[in-house]
Amino acid sequence: MIDRLTDALNFQTQALALRSERQRLLAGNIANADTPGYQARDFDFASALREATQSQTGATTPASARAEAQLRWSQPSQTNLDSNTVDMDRERAAFAENALKYDAALRFINGQVRALQDAMKSHNQA
Repeated sequence: MIDRLTDALNFQTQALALRSERQRLLAGNIANADTPGYQARDFDFASALREATQSQTGATTPASARAEAQLRWSQPSQTNLDSNTVDMDRERAAFAENALKYDAALRFINGQVRALQDAMKSHNQA
């Protein structure tokens, strides 16, 4: 029974962990926008989530390790004299989008937990 409950929440928890890791990575890019030679990094969220949910060891592999496997350098939209590849417009947009999706995943998990709690209550408790 516990395994079924865990499986029901596994996808969203994997997504939440990867969103958190991506937020940390994007925040690092923004923080280093003025650092000469800094190379902005990101990862393909869809590929990392697909890998996390399809692998048998996904539950034991930390999100940071899965994200690290998908890590790639961001391509600069224009060249800079200091070789910094952070595009603040792109990073801010990605940060805001990721934050919104993180919040949505968190709300979805909360909704699933509430639904499971309601389903486990006896009729007398309702």
